[in-house]
Amino acid sequence: MKVRELMTASVVGIHPEESVEVAARKLTNHNVGVLPVCNDRGQLCGMVTDRDLVTRCLAANKLPKETKVREVMTGQVLTVGPDMEAGVAAHLMGRQQVRRLPVVEDGKLCGMFSLGDLARTEDGIMDAADALGDISQNISSR
Repeated sequence: MKVRELMTASVVGIHPEESVEVAARKLTNHNVGVLPVCNDRGQLCGMVTDRDLVTRCLAANKLPKETKVREVMTGQVLTVGPDMEAGVAAHLMGRQQVRRLPVVEDGKLCGMFSLGDLARTEDGIMDAADALGDISQNISSR
């Protein structure tokens, strides 16, 4: 099964020039923990998580209203293509210790692929469990 068949195509993102305050509201309103950061052309610039907002803005004594997303986002992000096999993407998640991957096609964000997407299929349950085990094992061994 391909990533394209399982990914979430409707993705809420944010522009790098938006404020951290706007990012926090989007995370809350959409009940998500991560936002892809895309430029005006729809190209992925990075990702920003709720943890990024706390550690790189609040804990650094920056004002959320005055701090731009580009200042706190993670710029280098691992991505997958929509035609990658879902199992391969799951193993990549495990090795890289991530629970979700932006899906990029022709240089533009076209979706998000998560362990949850994978676990919704019978065949994907084992891949998702293996990936989560790899992520958890690496975290607990630090």
